[in-house]
This record gives sequence, C-alpha cells and structure tokens, in this order.
Amino acid sequence: MKTSYSFALLACVTLLSACGSNTEDDLRQWIVEERNQTRPKVAPIPAPKQFVPEAYAITAAVEPFSNVKLTQALKRESSQAVTNGALVAPELARRKEPLEAFPLDSMSLVGHLTKSGQPVALVKVDNLLYQVKPGNYLGQNYGKVTQITETQVTLREIVQDAVGEWIERSATLELQERAK
Repeated sequence: MKTSYSFALLACVTLLSACGSNTEDDLRQWIVEERNQTRPKVAPIPAPKQFVPEAYAITAAVEPFSNVKLTQALKRESSQAVTNGALVAPELARRKEPLEAFPLDSMSLVGHLTKSGQPVALVKVDNLLYQVKPGNYLGQNYGKVTQITETQVTLREIVQDAVGEWIERSATLELQERAK
C-alpha cells in the first residue's frame, strides 16, 4: 500500500510541475506580445522661438555716473542728515528719566487715574509702580508720552530706519488684563 501511495504522490507532483511551467511560459509570451503591440503616444517638442536681440539706444537719458548727478545726490543726503540730526539732537541733550532705562515691552499699563484734572497712567516695571503723565519719557527709543486714555498710553518714538536715518513713529502701551 505504501508503494502505491508513493507512486500516486509522485505522479501528482509530476503532473503539477508540468502544468505550471507551461502556463508560466504562456504568460511570459503574452506579456511580450502586449509590450510589442503597445506604442507610447509622445507629443512632439515644439521648436524653440527665435531670439531677436534689441539694440540699446540711449535717448535723452542722464548718465548714471555723471558728476552732476553724484553732486546732487550728496547734497540731498547731507541736507537729510542735518534734518535727521535735528530730530534726535534735543533728545540727546536732555537728562534721561528713570523709565528710559527699560525696554517698552518690559512695561505694562495697569491702571489710569486723573490727578488735578490731568490723566495719569500707572505703569508697572520690575514689580514697581510708576505714575506717568503726558510729556514723560518711556522706553529706550526716546519715547515721549503724547496721550493717555483709560486703556492705553500713546508714545512718539525716534528710531533709526533701515537706511540709518532718524524717523518718528508711534507706539502704544496697552492696558493689561489681570489673569485670574
């Protein structure tokens, strides 16, 4: 019985191996045929445009490196330097106030009151409370207090722009809500 069982098993394995290789060859042949029949559709590349150079013609243009133009630019720059220097000169000549030693972002407005009919802001810096009136200075950019309301203090600061010129800008110190 054992031999007949072994013989039957050997016959099955042979039949299965013969069937497997035949279908694999058929499959490979079909793939090759499909590849040969399929043609990719590629659009042709358009021809490059013809470059036509233009001639450079100077018509009534000022020469960029002329002495006249350079002189005018230097005069304009020196007059601006004088006016810019005049903007910051009074600030450099006066005596600094205590709150000018602190940056504006380290200060917080915590209150508002009226003293002798004049608005006064309560500003907190380093856990100390200061009274600020219009005309006082705050921050490190020559910030002069111009207006005080119940919710903010408005300042006029003098700062240097990207070119190095002194300009005026407005800044505000907002009332800080107390965290609960």
